[in-house]
Amino acid sequence: MRRRAFITLIGGAAAWPLAARAQHAGKLLTIGVLGSDAPSWTAWTAAFAERLRQLGWIEGRTIAIVYRWSEGRPERVAEVANEFVRQKVDIIVTYGGAVAAFKQATRDIPIVFAIAVDPVGIGLVDSLSRPGGNVTGLSLEVTDIASKRLEFLLNVVPSLRRLAIMGDVSYPASALELGEVQATARNLGLAVAPYNIQREGDIAPIFQALKSQADALYVVENALVAANINRIIALTLSSRLPSIFNTPDFVRVGGLMSYGPDYQALFSHAGDYVNRILRGAKPSDIPVEQPTKFDLVVNQKTAKVIGLAIPDKIIALANEVIE
Repeated sequence: MRRRAFITLIGGAAAWPLAARAQHAGKLLTIGVLGSDAPSWTAWTAAFAERLRQLGWIEGRTIAIVYRWSEGRPERVAEVANEFVRQKVDIIVTYGGAVAAFKQATRDIPIVFAIAVDPVGIGLVDSLSRPGGNVTGLSLEVTDIASKRLEFLLNVVPSLRRLAIMGDVSYPASALELGEVQATARNLGLAVAPYNIQREGDIAPIFQALKSQADALYVVENALVAANINRIIALTLSSRLPSIFNTPDFVRVGGLMSYGPDYQALFSHAGDYVNRILRGAKPSDIPVEQPTKFDLVVNQKTAKVIGLAIPDKIIALANEVIE
């Protein structure tokens, strides 16, 4: 790793690391965090704050963290972006779907996305190795993850012939994943019924429509979905519909199963990104990383409620089984 000399020896104060400038000014560095909603982000933000603490950044002593929530409303993202710019926060941490609004609001404040699907494809960064601009972070993009989820779902629901897919196609990352799932499902010989949700009021009618048209449900997550987690789970249970999700949070509150990256590990690693930037690194020089750890989580209680038996081989593969 290249060692960084203090740029104050060769340049002006504008090139100081943020930490040095804050110390010189006698103020706390401020990290603005925008998440989808407080309940589903609690464990993730705790992992983020803990990693910062391990790296020497203590809330109330060396940093302040300001939390805001979009609650699945795109207009709220723009409001928070403008708020953080007005407050002159030192760095912003958020999710991929919110980055465009923040990029529009500022080209100067560093932005770290803790989670994002295909950040190159949806235009968040120029490339994974050289992000460019004021944005970097952690990608959720991995090869064949949709086929892996469907493989697990077919093992649990061997009679699966008709798959419903629910997501918000106005969110570019959701549209990409939805397309990938549809293509994979059709290659497996499944009939596919895609359903688009763009507001809370779309959710219940979708379940009414798919009740007799699907053997299982694949949920493509975004901020709107996360903000309506309890409603979606209640409807899957009342419909006795097997479901698969990206993250274990849905499974812990009643979803059937999930397979995907370890989100707490990603948020912890986002703390490393913030640490590097606060100590002088430029977002444009920090490569976007992809996940290396994936968890399969299954809910035995939900399986019993909807009349399914989880095969022993899936139980053996699971990283977590909710009894």
